[in-house]
Amino acid sequence: MRLPPALAPLRHPLFRMLWTANVVVSLGVWMQNTGAGWLMTTLSPDALTVSLVQAATILPIFLLALPAGALADILDRRRFILGTQGWMLASAVLLTALTWFGLTGPTVLLALTFAIGMGTAMNSPAWGSVMAEAVPRQDLVQAIALNGVGFNIARAVGPAIAGLILVFGGPTATFALNAVSYLAVVATLLAWRRRPRHSGLPPEHLLSAMRAGMRFVRHTPAVRAAMLRSALYYGPAAAPWAMLPLVVREILHLDAGVYGMLLGLMGAGGVIAGLALPQIRRHLSQNATMLAATFCSAIGLALLGVAHHWLVAAVAMLIFGIGWVVAGSVAQGAAQLAAPSWVRSRALAIYQLASNGGLVIGTFVCGTLGNHIGLPATLLAASVVAVVCGVATHKFDLGESEPAPRGAPPDVPLGDKVAPELQPVLPSARGRVLEIQRYRVAPAEREPFLAIMAELREVRGRAGALIWQIYEDVARADGWLEVWTVESWADHLRESTRFSPADRAVLARALAFHDGPPAPPACYLAIAPHAAIPRLPADPSG
Repeated sequence: MRLPPALAPLRHPLFRMLWTANVVVSLGVWMQNTGAGWLMTTLSPDALTVSLVQAATILPIFLLALPAGALADILDRRRFILGTQGWMLASAVLLTALTWFGLTGPTVLLALTFAIGMGTAMNSPAWGSVMAEAVPRQDLVQAIALNGVGFNIARAVGPAIAGLILVFGGPTATFALNAVSYLAVVATLLAWRRRPRHSGLPPEHLLSAMRAGMRFVRHTPAVRAAMLRSALYYGPAAAPWAMLPLVVREILHLDAGVYGMLLGLMGAGGVIAGLALPQIRRHLSQNATMLAATFCSAIGLALLGVAHHWLVAAVAMLIFGIGWVVAGSVAQGAAQLAAPSWVRSRALAIYQLASNGGLVIGTFVCGTLGNHIGLPATLLAASVVAVVCGVATHKFDLGESEPAPRGAPPDVPLGDKVAPELQPVLPSARGRVLEIQRYRVAPAEREPFLAIMAELREVRGRAGALIWQIYEDVARADGWLEVWTVESWADHLRESTRFSPADRAVLARALAFHDGPPAPPACYLAIAPHAAIPRLPADPSG
């Protein structure tokens, strides 16, 4: 049976298994959060202490996202996720046992909530990258949207289920069900036989891998645009998360049941958005879709700001939920589509830092403003800020989501041969490598040559260049030197594996300006003058 476009990623068996496991574990997470918040109100009914439960969930993202992304890229992702799921399972089981025996106090609850948050922070970049492996490129954005649909289903259903469980089984039961939910992911990953990938290159070290990820993001405009636009979207969009409980209590004068209903309607809006996204993207570009989602959320914020009846607030949250899922799916999809496999988890981790940072800062600012200018004024101000930020950042292109062009990449010289005397010692060399590419370019082609050099600077940076510069020969009108350095000899060897087909096309266009046969770049290894690299004795017969 042919699936509708909204469900197209589910035709891939691996994605179907991962998606199902993700919904199950999301239900467990919402039950865990609900149970932890309720337990804390009985252990220490202090507003600040209760709020620390949410802080303990979010803080690990800022501490661990970047190293988690690097580890997910340099280790086998399937095994890495199994490790993070095992950590969360052990933490959840310990929390369940301690609560069952009455040994969970505020400190223990916060510590184990933080431990589960650490597992979530370590797991998230790898999980997003595995999802990208499970579907072809053209289905990736919709796969992310379906993940949002699953998350919103869990958000709408999880707290309601947890509420019933709390009545009959107490917090211990919610913690136990969360522990069981991790088994769904573990079982799925054990059933997946991922093909190991061998590059033949030395493995990246953690700190070097983190630096490489940051360089890649710095030199990839689409990822930078996704980070900026998502951070400035989530800032004002944090307003409902910060103030919805107070809106229900102080403006609508209703109870917690209505609060849960409004959150459920936001989740329903997310489900509608996920199912409608293929039709939206058929008529709008990624940039226009992101802007439309921002306007949609802004309308929801404004309606919530003027709401004095639950029905108006319900419509507001439904509209807001539609914009929330569309904006998140498009921005995250752009970040993943711009990142090749070798750095995808790192790029996704840095993107998540930006988006979560916007959300946390926005929550704090909106909460502070709510105390000073009131809830309606703050929500209306957030609506205006959302529109202003959406329009101001619309010029930052999220890139294309079309499949990469097929065909063999251009053949370009990528490195000089290594002298036999140095071959035994280069693998263990720790100094930087200076690379030089010479060009002879006709003076009449100076401007177009410099234009392609601007593109090539980004290509070199994505592949690992620390420093890049183009030099013009003052003695010859046609003489040019392109100079860049990489962190180590191992990074020099990785350069050629990091070039995408589009990057190789830029290299070929740059070399096409050279008058004569293209020569490979010359490489020089940095050494300390007092510690020269030992050489093998020269062959007398040579």
